[in-house]
Amino acid sequence: MECKETALKQRDMFRTRGGFILACIGSAVGMGNIWRFPIMVSQWGGLTFLLPYFLFVVIIALSGVLGEFALGRMTGFGPIGAFGKCTEARGSKNSGRVIGILPVAGSLALAIGYTVVVGWIFKYTFMGISGSLYGLGTDQNAIIETFSRTAPETASLAQSVSTVMQGGLGNTFWLTVGLAVGIVIMIFGISSGIEKVNKFMMPALFLLLLGLAVYVSLLPGSGEGYRYIFALNPAGLKDPKLWIFAFGQAFFSLSVAGNGSVIYGSYLSKDEDLVYSACRVALFDTIAALLAAFVILPAMASGGGDLSRGGPGLMFIWLVNIFNGMPGGRIVGMIFFICVLFAGLSSLVNLYEAPVATLQEVFKLNRLFACLLIGTLGCVTAIAIQGITGPWMDAVSIYICPLGAALAGFMFFCVCKKETALSAVNTGRSKPVGGWVVLLGRYLYVPLAIVALIAGAVFQGIG
Repeated sequence: MECKETALKQRDMFRTRGGFILACIGSAVGMGNIWRFPIMVSQWGGLTFLLPYFLFVVIIALSGVLGEFALGRMTGFGPIGAFGKCTEARGSKNSGRVIGILPVAGSLALAIGYTVVVGWIFKYTFMGISGSLYGLGTDQNAIIETFSRTAPETASLAQSVSTVMQGGLGNTFWLTVGLAVGIVIMIFGISSGIEKVNKFMMPALFLLLLGLAVYVSLLPGSGEGYRYIFALNPAGLKDPKLWIFAFGQAFFSLSVAGNGSVIYGSYLSKDEDLVYSACRVALFDTIAALLAAFVILPAMASGGGDLSRGGPGLMFIWLVNIFNGMPGGRIVGMIFFICVLFAGLSSLVNLYEAPVATLQEVFKLNRLFACLLIGTLGCVTAIAIQGITGPWMDAVSIYICPLGAALAGFMFFCVCKKETALSAVNTGRSKPVGGWVVLLGRYLYVPLAIVALIAGAVFQGIG
């Protein structure tokens, strides 16, 4: 018995290949591209990091991304139903459904943390448009104080909840606004909501980033940033940590976690070429990351900033200082945070889609009620964890997401028969690919996903 395809009757679908690809690019392009990728490039020596990174992007695109798209489309379900279909072929449907809960829970947990971050982004975008962000000038203390009010730090979840209950709302208003916008997009559905919005946001994101990159390249002192980006240290390629970090960055940048790509794949027509789609998603995700690096590192160099800084402080403190001190800084800062807003909002929608679709599939809820239920749960929890957003995001991204990706890869490439998986990949393709795709997923991608999980845990423990 094989993993059988399920008819997608009365299921909302992506209407065009371009809309599907743009939605998937939107899910992949996020904070990892904008505040982590440029710093990884800087810390590991530009091309010294980029060469292994590009290699892993190709491997993951042709295995993890492709496999999750195919798994979703083949079964017509999100992770729970899709995993159940795979293990059903081995005589145990329920075991797969139980395992599928993990990536759905991971998607919801990551979405909750992302909700807090998107709240920060909405606030800074508003401040950029209104001019109040530029009004902070280059007073580092004022900029730090602004971000501290937006992202309060507490020692524990209990303290965070206590702070909120006592009226210390942190960024609750903007958090709620950001989530409300995302939920409204989702309520409109796949073709009328997610697809249409990404058709606007993603082209706009790339055009704005390209414009910023050109402008920043003309600034005095920006050349030092490009020297970082294009530096090559062959001896550095011998460091095992470089390869681990390059794989980890490619892994998370392409948004393979056994949830979002699976559910988006389930909304795709059988006529679409999944290999083409997976390659385009990887290509444009990489271009977005490079454009972000071409904006951030030269801008930091031009303003005399520390190129080794990363994390939220890079975007909400140090870059604000740099933008406010450069010619045309008000416009540059405004455009930059609009780009970040598009990237964050598109990723947020993708993360919430898996749990919303799960409520529709498992409990037969209508989309409106499912979106409102998940949105309410996400909002309440996000408000409560504002003070521990960093540890929350670290725990989910280091442990749950790689495990979800490994499980999805294992289900598709190992539990399903080779012929079934290959047929799912080649459906809609004029020139079928060979069995090497399944072998790549089974013997390279799945082990690498497990390595990412172990390495993340080890490095987190060392840290």
